[in-house]
Amino acid sequence: MSSLDLTRPIPQHIGIIMDGNGRWAKKRFLPRYIGHQKARSSVRKVVAHSAKLGVKALTLYAFSTENWKRPADEVTKLMSLFLDALQREVSKLHENNVRLRVIGDRSAFSLAIQEHINDAEVLTNNNTGLALNIAANYGGRWDIVEACKAWKDAHPEADISELTPDAISPFLALADLPEPDLMIRTGGEQRISNFMIWQMAYAEFYFTDRLWPDFNEKDLELAMVSYQQRERRFGRTSEQVATC
Repeated sequence: MSSLDLTRPIPQHIGIIMDGNGRWAKKRFLPRYIGHQKARSSVRKVVAHSAKLGVKALTLYAFSTENWKRPADEVTKLMSLFLDALQREVSKLHENNVRLRVIGDRSAFSLAIQEHINDAEVLTNNNTGLALNIAANYGGRWDIVEACKAWKDAHPEADISELTPDAISPFLALADLPEPDLMIRTGGEQRISNFMIWQMAYAEFYFTDRLWPDFNEKDLELAMVSYQQRERRFGRTSEQVATC
């Protein structure tokens, strides 16, 4: 496969489903949480390389609303790792001009995690570099329901007939950012698992067998090369795209 061409458009917003941590550990006869620990290095690599390549926004699917169904000890360790990451990584993100945001229902998290999320967002809010979004206790269906509620709260006298896609969009998570151009899923599965299902209506999908703890800068570039080879029509014909 050819190398990434920086003279051609690169995705401005990338979403990643970081899958395969448990399987990575299992292959090495290690506890699953070791895979989650190892995953942090991949996050660092992808964040840094995305910023270097000029990606404007990166959204990482860290913990879905369905992940609470996992074994209790694994969930506990995941929450511990999440808190540790907030404590250890945020200052470096801030030094590198990264703006951090967490999307999802925070109410299920411990007060300590909620406080660190708030502190991190306040600290990095005015940064102008990469917009790094962590989807935690997030689900696309939840996002749409919350947007509908927010729309109704903002328009208490409105009739339901006034509820349109354009009306809902401003109330969705990350409404201030461009919708994802590229969605990457690691670990070999080929589904989106309730990740930004509204926002990814026209995203290009890229699936790789690479387990997330092994995912690196080259893997990211391979996904972006695949993106550059796609024709994005957004409902138009190829002939129409050619004349734009």
